[in-house]
Amino acid sequence: MDQRQHPIEQIMETTLENLKQMIDVNTIVGDSMVMADGTMIVPVSKVNLGFVSGGGEYPDKSKAGGKSAQPPEAQQDGKDKLPFAGGAGAGVSINPMAFLVVSGGKVQLLPVEGCTPYDRLAELIPHIFADIKDMIQNPKDEQPAPMA
Repeated sequence: MDQRQHPIEQIMETTLENLKQMIDVNTIVGDSMVMADGTMIVPVSKVNLGFVSGGGEYPDKSKAGGKSAQPPEAQQDGKDKLPFAGGAGAGVSINPMAFLVVSGGKVQLLPVEGCTPYDRLAELIPHIFADIKDMIQNPKDEQPAPMA
């Protein structure tokens, strides 16, 4: 440990390094799965993370009749250095939210939880506009030109 580094900094660094090892981008957007028919499915999750750390320097009043008893190494440069006590903790919650489905050149987002009819309608609006655009550009009344 660096002599100038405060013990709480070391606790935080250790905790954050362990969190980085646990959670990576594949936790949120999972590895894709390819089905036999070529459909690709990608899971999407929501990750919540909580982190807390704290500590302090506390005198040991259990010795020396209630007075702070400092070990000799704690008294450096004429200053009393108190012993440090601290800790850190973290909590992680991972919830699946949806599946991204790529099939036949189309992409769909399928939510995991049941959706309301309004959610389903909002999801269908782009498809409806695409169908209307296709009908306007390619009316069924037109006959293909005869080939010579």
